[in-house]
Amino acid sequence: MNLRFHWMLPKGGEVAVDMPQTPRAAARYRIQSTSSTSPAPRPDMEGWLHFARRAEEAGIESALISFSRYEPDPFLVSCALGQATTKLKFIVAYRSGLMQPTTFVQQINTLSALIGGRVALNIVAGSAKAEQHGYGDFLAHDERYARAGEFLAVCRSFWRDGGEVDFDGKYYRVEKGRLHTPFVASGRAAPEIYVSGHSEQAERLALAQGSCLLRVADTPEKLRASVARMREHGVEVCLRLCVICRRTREEAVRAAESLLPDDEKESTTTLKDDSQMYKEGAAVARDACWLSRSLWAGLVPHYGPVWTTLLGSPDEIAEAILEYKRIGVSQFIMSGWPEVDEVAAFGREVLPLVREAERRA
Repeated sequence: MNLRFHWMLPKGGEVAVDMPQTPRAAARYRIQSTSSTSPAPRPDMEGWLHFARRAEEAGIESALISFSRYEPDPFLVSCALGQATTKLKFIVAYRSGLMQPTTFVQQINTLSALIGGRVALNIVAGSAKAEQHGYGDFLAHDERYARAGEFLAVCRSFWRDGGEVDFDGKYYRVEKGRLHTPFVASGRAAPEIYVSGHSEQAERLALAQGSCLLRVADTPEKLRASVARMREHGVEVCLRLCVICRRTREEAVRAAESLLPDDEKESTTTLKDDSQMYKEGAAVARDACWLSRSLWAGLVPHYGPVWTTLLGSPDEIAEAILEYKRIGVSQFIMSGWPEVDEVAAFGREVLPLVREAERRA
């Protein structure tokens, strides 16, 4: 099976359409995007479409649209972008507990019909207490995953049975639930479900209800056992990471180090106080910035674990990706700075090397 590559949809205002944006400016924008004065909370169709077209040209399969109080609703964004694109798929992030499962399925099914089935789900339990409380969700970490299990069980009943759904659980109760709007996608009766997290609860949820476990990248040696455990049960593993590809490793290292902030107070990682992923990321970064020759965690203390960075020349990055494939990883969700330049470089310089190696194998 060939590897599948997705990309993080840039924040609103992050793609500079009229002028090139330096990596440093883009990285700093990520920090500033949590400010009330940032354009990130506003939809940015011009920038998003510019990025989406370059991603399609580069061979990227999907764009992950994140969910938080700092940005527009991912359902509406994916619908708008799906109307204006032809190939790019959309992985819509959402948090169970903010909507009843019947309503959620109705929205996803409607979205699938509007954009030709080009939709998958990323279920996130939540990472910050303050943000969850603002949405009216006061459950603790473990309970949120238990509730997500019930939430997805109800959703899967609608997608699987096609008839009436009855469910009586701790968090949800449905009686004679029936929806007449089906999920529409070629060859699929239900969307793929990416479950995010590093905790035992996240792994159990992925095994019980998910198609794929989504986690931050680490070295192949540290991931081997958990990846094997997922694959033994038919669940794929997708790694979230950044990519900095330059002509030489030295150039890539300089580009990565240029993204370091000047002011330690700019860190936003302390906001994510209820996430095993963020706790692990902070611990890893404290122990060592270089996890391997190609994997760098130097940006993690400042911007968070999703900034774990794969860097090097095209050959080095392709080889590192293939090493992940050898242990069973099958998908990647990437980001890079500047976004458009990096996705184009990946499609032009790295992806052909990966595909050629897959053909030889």
